[in-house]
Amino acid sequence: MSMKGKVAIIAGGGRDIGRACAIDLAEKGANIVLTYHSSKETAQSAVAEIEALGCKAIAIKADLTLKADVDATVAAALETFGSIDTLVHVSGGLIGRVKVSEMSLEHWTNVMNLNLTSLFMMSNACIQHMKPGSTIVTFASQAARDGGGPGSAAYAASKGAVMSFTRGLAKELGVNNIRVNSVCPGMISTGFHDTFTKDEVRKNVAGATALKREGTSQEVAKLVTFLASDDSSYMTGNCVDINAGILFS
Repeated sequence: MSMKGKVAIIAGGGRDIGRACAIDLAEKGANIVLTYHSSKETAQSAVAEIEALGCKAIAIKADLTLKADVDATVAAALETFGSIDTLVHVSGGLIGRVKVSEMSLEHWTNVMNLNLTSLFMMSNACIQHMKPGSTIVTFASQAARDGGGPGSAAYAASKGAVMSFTRGLAKELGVNNIRVNSVCPGMISTGFHDTFTKDEVRKNVAGATALKREGTSQEVAKLVTFLASDDSSYMTGNCVDINAGILFS
């Protein structure tokens, strides 16, 4: 599996899964543009690690719910590397667990902007510069299939929309030989669950999987690199589960 000489934008590449994706793609030869929002230290250490691998990388502080920051990210990628071959859109989050009966319109809108609108804007900005053979990898979630845990209906809905957007975009871009696939992680050991999921719940969910454990960011990254590379050349519009067998689809 080679990404030698390719240029990949990792939206939300400063920590956890996004950072692991940036490193894994660089290990396969890609030059990396990664964005971060608040994880400056880990983003900069990722750049150093990528450069140690012999590839080039830049880290850009960006709020990808803002069109100006999206446009600035794409402009920086083109100015630095001259092309965009892959977009991996990891950026997103839960924000907070809120029941629908107690949810404000502001919370709903913020979740949708963070998970869906940012993906639309990044895709829209990137595809204008993508050549045939380019790829997009989006991030949905197991929550998109099962509705998520308590207080995550907005998050689950936004990730369900990511899946539908992935399929629709795959149909649009297939004629240009640009492939679009999505990753649907289950219980992965990340800061997301450190913040939003109780230890007891994590233990129970991990125990309910066929493999009896949580996944790692690096395991997700390997799937992302496969979907971004030519090794998956006959795959598009797929939403691929990676959840240790807790949910089959």
